[in-house]
Amino acid sequence: MGAEADVRTSPPPRKRLRTEIASNAQTNRQEPRLFAPFRALGLITNSVPFVLQTRSHKGATDGPRVHLVTCLGKAWAMWEGGKMGLLFVGPDAPMPIASLAMDGNAVWASSGPYVIKYLRGKEVERFANPLETHLTHILIFGTQLLALTEDGSRMLVWDTNSGELQTTIQFEPGFTAIMIHHPATYLNKVLVASSQGSMQLWNIRTQTLIHTFAAASLLTSPSNTNSTAITALARSPAIDVVGIGFSSGEISVYDIRADERLMRMVMQDGGIRALSFRSDGHPILATASSTGHIALWDLNSGGRLLHLVRGAHDGAVTALEWIPGQPVLISSGEDNSVKQWLFDSPTDAPRLLKFRSGHHAPPHLIRYYGEDGKQILTASRDRSLRCTSVVRDSRSFELSQGSLAKKAANLSIPIASLKFPPVSALSYSTTRSKDWDDILTAHTDEAVARTWTMKDKRLGKHVFTVSGDKKKGASVGSVKAVCVTACGNFGIAASSTGVINMYNMQSGILRRTFNIGPCPANVPSRFRPTAVSGKKKEERCITGVASDALDRVLVASTLDGTINFFDFHTAALEHTLVLPSAAVSITLHRDSGLLAVICDDLVVRIVDIETRRIVRELGGFRGRILDLAFSPDSRWLVTTSMDSIIRTFDIPTGRLIDLFRTSSVATSVTFSPTNDFLATSHVDSVGVYLWANRAQYSEVSFQSIVEDDVVDVALPSMQGVAEDEALEALSALTVQEQPTDVFVTPPQLDGDLVTLTLLPRARWQTLLNLEVIQQRNKPKEPPKAPEKAPFFLPTLPGVEPRFALEQKQAEEKKKKETKRLQRAAGSSESIFFKKLSEAHASQSSDYEDFFNYAKALSPAAMDLELRSLVTIEAQQMFLAALTHRLHSHRDFEAVQTFMAVFLRMHGEILASNAELQHDLETLADAQRKESERLLELLASSLGTLSFVRDTM
Repeated sequence: MGAEADVRTSPPPRKRLRTEIASNAQTNRQEPRLFAPFRALGLITNSVPFVLQTRSHKGATDGPRVHLVTCLGKAWAMWEGGKMGLLFVGPDAPMPIASLAMDGNAVWASSGPYVIKYLRGKEVERFANPLETHLTHILIFGTQLLALTEDGSRMLVWDTNSGELQTTIQFEPGFTAIMIHHPATYLNKVLVASSQGSMQLWNIRTQTLIHTFAAASLLTSPSNTNSTAITALARSPAIDVVGIGFSSGEISVYDIRADERLMRMVMQDGGIRALSFRSDGHPILATASSTGHIALWDLNSGGRLLHLVRGAHDGAVTALEWIPGQPVLISSGEDNSVKQWLFDSPTDAPRLLKFRSGHHAPPHLIRYYGEDGKQILTASRDRSLRCTSVVRDSRSFELSQGSLAKKAANLSIPIASLKFPPVSALSYSTTRSKDWDDILTAHTDEAVARTWTMKDKRLGKHVFTVSGDKKKGASVGSVKAVCVTACGNFGIAASSTGVINMYNMQSGILRRTFNIGPCPANVPSRFRPTAVSGKKKEERCITGVASDALDRVLVASTLDGTINFFDFHTAALEHTLVLPSAAVSITLHRDSGLLAVICDDLVVRIVDIETRRIVRELGGFRGRILDLAFSPDSRWLVTTSMDSIIRTFDIPTGRLIDLFRTSSVATSVTFSPTNDFLATSHVDSVGVYLWANRAQYSEVSFQSIVEDDVVDVALPSMQGVAEDEALEALSALTVQEQPTDVFVTPPQLDGDLVTLTLLPRARWQTLLNLEVIQQRNKPKEPPKAPEKAPFFLPTLPGVEPRFALEQKQAEEKKKKETKRLQRAAGSSESIFFKKLSEAHASQSSDYEDFFNYAKALSPAAMDLELRSLVTIEAQQMFLAALTHRLHSHRDFEAVQTFMAVFLRMHGEILASNAELQHDLETLADAQRKESERLLELLASSLGTLSFVRDTM
């Protein structure tokens, strides 16, 4: 009973603790004013090995279902093995995940000192290390959870049902545990591998060391055992036999029951990172090295090498797993990819069946492609150009550079060495993307620009050179800037030697050359290019080119600080704008004609290409400006700099309206053409991060802020939270502070002015002449009701048919009101009189509520209310209301109208009652003063107006 009570009472405290942690993290987290972290793109896996799980369903004809769980840093992702589609993304763990495991529907992850259990992408349980040290390798062992500490000195054992820590196993000094493995059919026993090359067999239930496998028996050369660690363990289909991989590249197939090594193989290209035995009847062992190669060994032939897949991954291979019962091998690597290899026959070389990959080096240049905001072109230092889909990860792909795999295999070199150098500049136009190449790129230290086609997902047909003079010995500079015109017909390439060539994108023929000319005389001497010895012509480095939307103007910036405007058709240099500093790069917003220039003095200057003048200068940067992007409506300019701050400027006002600091420097930014997302790439991550634009979901105040208002924001995760929480976050994208609207007119501009009601003049004229209007509209005779006969005429009883006559007297009696109704009607007060009485009782200074209600009444209703003021008390209150309203200088014409109608209705009563004389005198004095003031103000205004009219 006590154990059952513990089981029932232990989970709630863990849930409460986790909720408090999550709530504290949510309250402490700061978010920028304009952009909210949304999600990350392009993350597939990292150096943590993936976990494979297969499920067979009764009656299934398509084989077992395969699920993969990969690590994404602090989160994990579950993939469906058939089409490599994304199923789940787990929430962020407190710290980076060090190990993963699966048990049925549950996913286990070790994060710092915690081991967290997830079900369907949501955290349900968390185990904490009482020693508060980090945990590395974990293993689900029946109803027990095994975990190794980071220093390798202890192994912790939890009961997964109760959540209690059952035992702690302490290893002897000199044994640093790094891996746990459960041999098949071994009850309550696990193998623990060490970084010293030795291995131990432990009984978990009795906590006893059964046997120690010395490094000398596992390795061939005992002299190197001190520096050789066990890096991989694999279970074989044969009982008692395991595969052991070492950091020296040696592989041992070992019988742990007989303590005997059965086979020995060696990979020459680095340490072993993963092992896996084929399980469909063919005795084949697959091994992977730290250099990215996969080797296949025939165990029937004593470990003969069958095939070696060189460059299977562009980095170390982290995990290998055979799908049970299928000739398919799954591998993952540190190059951010998961690949499936198919073996058509036991002796044939494997072929790549399907894969999911991303950049394996941080992207440094990203640009939204197209007008729908669904694709992003990303260029990375891994020498690849990829298209990343914002909508679905399976639609992302790498633009092909040709059949490099075959060349690399023939030359025995990595594929990356055959790729083009990293992209340094990129431009595109989707206007003619269905007809010919639509992307143009420049590469680092290359003298040519290359075209690409997004439709065919590959390298284009043409290569554009920037060679100027064809004389012998002429220097050929590298391409620094490229541009594709808005029409998609021309591609422009500019070099570091000042050559600007324009090519036809369809045919690749050189159409025009733009001559930049010599450096202007008014350029500061420190920016002038140094003359090359033996040459008369100075070389001016082009840093950026751009063309307008109608192909009328070509703009080129130079490193010596000039913006040059060319006529697009004649190639004539029309104007040169000299900047105070060197121009690093330019970005043109074609719809608005605004050109943003990143200058070397940490200032972004905005130039209007129509007037060819600097219209804004945006500063405040504390580091070199790396990239910028316009919003689609050209109202905002988003910049990133070396100080790791992303700033947003409001271009019309030239003010800073948002800034936030990220954990790492953002190397490139791009704004979605649909204005919903800002995408960033960072120096230490292979992903592309999306930030939701708050202005798309709620009203955001664009207040000017200062540099000290910067907030630190964490990068978005792969998914972040569950879908319902994400929707709640989007609906709550509001800014707390709501500024006062300066465009709302106050009730009264100044106390000395006379304010009118702004109601139409016809309302007051109607009220003044209501009796005349009613007399004119009075009908000549009352309307006659048409005679109506009932459908069944009532008859009286008798032989002769006689109709029953209506008794009019009875109806007249029913229509007459009773005395009770008359007394109730006489005692009831109208809303008009109630508001007048409340304002008089509260001694209001301006009777604001009363006059607001009176102005809302129709002329006929107001006339009736004024006629109902028959008592002397009611008339005194109304006279006081008119007097106070005149003193407040408001509703002047309304007060005049009410006064005229009231005096005309009740003039005789007012004159015959002495009690009202004082109130009438006070009202007359206020009326005289206000009329004189109004006449003075009108006379002054008319005099000023006539003076202005005469002088003009």
